[in-house]
Amino acid sequence: MFYRLLYTLLIYLALPGVLFITFRPQQGKPGYGRRWRELLGWTPRLRSATAPIWFHTVSVGESLAAMPLIRQLKAERPDLPILVTTTTRTGADQIARLGELVEHRYAPLDYPGAVGRFLRRTQPQALVIMETELWPNWLAACGRRQIPVLVMNARLSERSCQRYQKVRSIFNLMSRHIQLLLCQHRDDAARFLRLGLDPAQVRVTGSLKYDIQLDAEQVAAGEQLRRTLDGRPVWIAASTHPGEDEQLLAQLPHIRAAVPDSLLILVPRHPVRFDPVAALCEQAGYRVARRSRQQAITRETDIYLADTMGEMPLLLQMSDVAFIGGSLVPVGGHNLLEPASLGKPTLIGPHSFNFSDVTRQLCERKACQQLPDAAALAQAVCQLLQDDEARQQMGMLAFDVVAANQGAQRKTLDAILGVLGSQSA
Repeated sequence: MFYRLLYTLLIYLALPGVLFITFRPQQGKPGYGRRWRELLGWTPRLRSATAPIWFHTVSVGESLAAMPLIRQLKAERPDLPILVTTTTRTGADQIARLGELVEHRYAPLDYPGAVGRFLRRTQPQALVIMETELWPNWLAACGRRQIPVLVMNARLSERSCQRYQKVRSIFNLMSRHIQLLLCQHRDDAARFLRLGLDPAQVRVTGSLKYDIQLDAEQVAAGEQLRRTLDGRPVWIAASTHPGEDEQLLAQLPHIRAAVPDSLLILVPRHPVRFDPVAALCEQAGYRVARRSRQQAITRETDIYLADTMGEMPLLLQMSDVAFIGGSLVPVGGHNLLEPASLGKPTLIGPHSFNFSDVTRQLCERKACQQLPDAAALAQAVCQLLQDDEARQQMGMLAFDVVAANQGAQRKTLDAILGVLGSQSA
C-alpha cells in the first residue's frame, strides 16, 4: 500500500509534464482529437448493457497480434460485448478494422480518478492485457472490484527481470492482482517464477504472434508491386530506430557496389521520424521515392521510404531479404515472425533481448542470422541477394519454425473462456 501511495503521489506531481507530453502536437504523431477526455476516464457509455470483456492492446504491434484472437472469441461468444483500449491513435486505427465486433476507447492514464471513472462507466467483467503493460492503479482498482486480470502473450526479458528483482516489493504489489499470466515462452515463465509468482498463476501458451494471419490483400498487393521492379534485388530494413538509419546508409555504397541494381526499402519504426529519415537519405545523395506520396519506383530509385503505417506485410512481400531493426542499437529488436511467416530470410543485429526465444529458435534452425555490426550485416545482405538457393533455404526454414509453434491462440482463448466461465458460475 505504501509503495502504491508513493507512486500515486509522484505521478500526480508529474501530471503537468505527463499532460504536456501526451497532448503536445508532434509532426507525424496523430492526436486524440475530441476524444482526449477518454484518457482522463471520461469514457462514453458502451452500447451494450451487458458487462464486456476488456482487452488492452497498447499500440500497433499488440493490436495486430490480438485481433485474430478477438475475432475468434466473438465467433464463439457472439453474445459477449468486447471493449478494446489502446494508448495510441495508431493502435486505435488498427482496432477500427474490427468494425462492429468491438467498441474502442482510449485507455485511461494511471491516475486513481481516471481509472475509477473508466471502470464505473464500462463495468468490465474481466481485463485481458496484451503482453506486459502493467499499471499499479489499474491493477489495484480491478482487485478492489474483483475484476479478474489476465495477461496474454506475456513476455519478460532478462534485463527487465533483473530490474524488477531490485524492486521486488513493488512487483509483488502488482502481480498479486493478476489471476493468470499466459507466457509466450518457457524463458518468460521461468523469469516470472524467479520473481516469486505462484506457479498456479503462470502458464506457457506460446506466442500469439506465431499464429500470425497476415492480410492476404496486402500480401497480394506486395507481390504485384514486386513484379513491377523488373527483377531488381530488394532488401528491407524494417522498424528502424535512431542511430540505425545512419549505420545502414553508411553501408549502402558497399551493398550497391556488390549488387548494383539493389533497392532498399526503409521503414522507420515511428511516424514522427518519417520526414527526418527522408532528409537523411537525401542529404546522403540517395534518390528516394516516398510511399506516402505514391511516388513510383524507377530504375534510378535507390531507396523506397515506407512512410506509412500498417503495411508491413505488403513491404515484406516485396523483399528478398529482411533486416529487422531495433537490433543494431540497444532497443532489443522487434518481431521476426512476420518475415518468417512469409518465408523471408531474416537478419538482425546483436541486440535481441526483447525476442530472445524467437531469435534463438530461428537462429538454431539457420533461418535467421544474428550479426555483430552493420558491416557484417551489409556483407550478409550481399551474400543472400546474390545466392538464390541460400536465400530460399533460409526462407523455408523460417516458415517451418512458425508452423511448428502455432496453436497459442487456441490455448489463450481456452484460458480466457475458463475465467469467464468461472465468473458466471
